[in-house]
Amino acid sequence: MTRYFLGVDSGGTKTHALIADESGQAIYLATGGPGNQESIGYDRLALLLESVISEACRGASIDRHQLIGAGFGNAGYDWNADIAPHREIIDALLPGVPYEIVNDAVVGLLAGSSTGWGVAVVAGTGCNCWGRDAQGRLGRVTGEGIGMGEFGGASELVHRAIQQISIAWSKRGPETRLAEALMDYVGETDVERFLEGICRRRFRVPPAAAPLIFQVADEGDAVAQECLRWSGRELGSLAVGVIRQLQFEALEFEVVMSGSLHKGGGLMTDSLKETVRAVAPRARFVRLTAPPVAGGIFLAMQAAGLSHLPMRDRLIESTAQLVAENV
Repeated sequence: MTRYFLGVDSGGTKTHALIADESGQAIYLATGGPGNQESIGYDRLALLLESVISEACRGASIDRHQLIGAGFGNAGYDWNADIAPHREIIDALLPGVPYEIVNDAVVGLLAGSSTGWGVAVVAGTGCNCWGRDAQGRLGRVTGEGIGMGEFGGASELVHRAIQQISIAWSKRGPETRLAEALMDYVGETDVERFLEGICRRRFRVPPAAAPLIFQVADEGDAVAQECLRWSGRELGSLAVGVIRQLQFEALEFEVVMSGSLHKGGGLMTDSLKETVRAVAPRARFVRLTAPPVAGGIFLAMQAAGLSHLPMRDRLIESTAQLVAENV
């Protein structure tokens, strides 16, 4: 009888639920809405997971009792207080099925790492960093961004750029073409009115404007270039903290770079690597190209007492095909 696994990646913008078999063949992918319980609450999270798991099982033509393992990566699964309510939901949905639940950054790490352990540095709208050693021990930062002194995502990068515009306007630092780029983004033509509008909350520059900073840096603007170096150093410092927690300093391991901001590469990535290698010189850097939900299947296989490594390539390839078909 074929054995089946469930992987779930539930993030701040969407949720994926994937069914795969023991050969590593991805069979069906269900998609739902955002699943961060900090935003939607536990009642809506329970309904969301019920919906996507039911759809995934129907699409794969299996019953839930045929699952021999499940793996969940949930945004907002951060603290000890989150364990019991998440497990209550999953226990009700999958009675008797062995499973493991982690923060969604960890399923990205599992999907991106060829060994199944290492450090994941997330740089999307915000930033985050989690690590996992070969024995499954976790290291992490809070994932709360500016309020906890964690920087490097698009939100923090845009905030840094606006600071530099203010510094230039008040003659505390050099001029920068960032002002022109971000003013144009919000439809303003005067720097003072731009800064006033931000201070008075008449408008905001969203994280989606971050690519403009990369563009201005590519055009040779020294201030924009330093913003990217700063972002890389800050992301690197998150990784360094996790490396120290897990005592990876002398080990060879992979740092999985996850999130849209890493696509910019160049100055930011170079600065990130330099910061990490000053502490862990044997670290290797890889971009996350595999669908993160594949990491949920890997977690499910581990929960069932199996190694995912022999099936890794096939699962990633077949899952990527399903994701492309669902776009």
